[in-house]
Amino acid sequence: DGNGRWAQARNLPRLKGHEAGAESVRDITRACRELGIRALTLYSFSTENWKRPPEEVAGLMALLGRYLVEERSEILNNGIRLEAMGELEKLPLPVRTALKELMFASRNNREMVLNLALSYGSRAEIVDATRKLAKKVASGRLRPDQIDEAAIQAELWTAGLPELDLVIRTSGELRISNFMLWQLAYAEIYVTDILWPDFRREELKK
Repeated sequence: DGNGRWAQARNLPRLKGHEAGAESVRDITRACRELGIRALTLYSFSTENWKRPPEEVAGLMALLGRYLVEERSEILNNGIRLEAMGELEKLPLPVRTALKELMFASRNNREMVLNLALSYGSRAEIVDATRKLAKKVASGRLRPDQIDEAAIQAELWTAGLPELDLVIRTSGELRISNFMLWQLAYAEIYVTDILWPDFRREELKK
């Protein structure tokens, strides 16, 4: 949070704030790898973000496309496995293609997982998991009494990722904003007033 406010405070277009935010993505990803963090999820684009002005959405998608090209060598050369979760089919085809290609190319990397939440909403994730379980029950592959926490977690988009430990919320917002509602059950939540474009490795270390 905070890209738009960062730009507004400098009398710049909102897209300039998103570009500055992309620099924070680069710095925080590198810092997490250096610190030995196993998995980093970035809430990059929510399901609600599609409601933003078309020119801003187009700019964000173009920025994402550039990121996937420019960071390819950094990801592959540093043992980072790129993953993504959300309603990815809604992403523009060129972005979706570049994303899936880099996910495939980095699939065997083991140093750290970088998970991008794109067109993501936690309620949509839970609905999707529920539908998958319902289909298994309807086909006879699963009994209703076999549905437990592990069965639900296995169908969530975060399946395979470590347990969520820490959520950092930038720009002073005191709300969860439809992010990882299930996974947040026992996570620590840290809120900082710093806007995302100004959130760099020293703030992360704090």
